[in-house]
Parts: sequence; C-alpha cells; structure tokens
Amino acid sequence: MANVPDIKQTILIEAPIQKVWDLVSTGEGIGSWFMPNNLVPSEGHEFHIQSPFGPSPCRVLEVDPPHRLTFSWDTDGWIVEFLLKEIDGKTEFTLIHGGWKDSEEIIGKANRTAAEIRETMNNGWTSIIEKLSQVAVS
Repeated sequence: MANVPDIKQTILIEAPIQKVWDLVSTGEGIGSWFMPNNLVPSEGHEFHIQSPFGPSPCRVLEVDPPHRLTFSWDTDGWIVEFLLKEIDGKTEFTLIHGGWKDSEEIIGKANRTAAEIRETMNNGWTSIIEKLSQVAVS
C-alpha cells in the first residue's frame, strides 16, 4: 500500500508575473484556461469548479500574491497549489496537485483507482498548463 505521489509540473511562461497571477488567482482568469469556477482569492473562501463530473466544492487555503495560491479541490482530500516565481520578466509557474490517497483506493465519482486518476490528471495538467501559457502570452 502506497500513497500516490504528488503531481508536480513546472513551465516557464513568457509573460510578466502579474499577468500570470491574474490568470491563476481569479475565477474569470482560471476559467479562461481551466474550468468554469467562482473563485475569489480570499483565504477561507468556498467556491466550485465545474468539472466534467459536476460541481466540485473547493476552499481557498492560502493566498500570497503574486506568488502562491493554494486550495482544496473536491471531497477526496486533494490540494492544488499554484506557485509563481519571476525570472527576468518571465514567470516560472509550478502546479502541485497533492493529497492523493492509497494508489489502489477507489475515487468515488470516477469509480477508478487513485493511481489511474493520477495518471489521467497528470496528462491533463500538461495540456491545461500549456493552455495557460498560451493565454498568458496572447
């Protein structure tokens, strides 16, 4: 029995940190590259992400503009963290999706194991972060 490792992906975005921050810390911004939601960047704020499985309850855990936004996602203990670092006028963006359970544990809504869902979401995050980068430079 082993917990599934965090998903961690980093990309360098050819855009200033404030522009990227606005895209990852507001409901409208996140909706432009991820999924519809009603996030407000305020610690303790409860919001929903409209996923393919229906609305997922979320809660903002930490906000440190323009460097970090952390929130809980859905009811399985997931924690999503957006980390931003300025590098020569560009932005290094890191996504961490943690809080995974045992690899063989079945995740309710999708009825698949945590290990299978992690693999699917790891691939999904790759294209989602690429879309963020495209939106940021447009």
